[in-house]
Amino acid sequence: MATHNVTTTWKVKMQFESTNPSGETFLINAAAEHGGEGTGLRPKAMMLSSLAGCSGLDVASLIEKMKLEVDDFKIETIANLTEEHPKVYDAVVLEYHFYGNNLNESKLQRAVDLSVEKYCGVMEMFRQFASIEIKLFFHKN
Repeated sequence: MATHNVTTTWKVKMQFESTNPSGETFLINAAAEHGGEGTGLRPKAMMLSSLAGCSGLDVASLIEKMKLEVDDFKIETIANLTEEHPKVYDAVVLEYHFYGNNLNESKLQRAVDLSVEKYCGVMEMFRQFASIEIKLFFHKN
């Protein structure tokens, strides 16, 4: 079993510095309306980035393995935040946008399906507390 260790250190006011198991660091800060200075990343939004990043890495790997022609792709993540405290995401939509002139839509759908249904551990964690909707968009250059 793998263990990940992360250290998050209070820097000043509402700002923390957090390590990543790779040794990289990043800043976490509250929004100005919550006493922060607006510098750094917001914890809940980082969860959405983690979700998209996890699935995106899967899909990028599968694009390479399937030898697909994709000029670019991005994932737009839209989440509903509940009104009551503790405010949590209860519904998330992931929009996968693929760009290129020779997109194999069925294989790209398969790559996304494999990520969503089999490989992405962050996706599985999100399923514990939120409904997830997946949409694919294919754009010709």
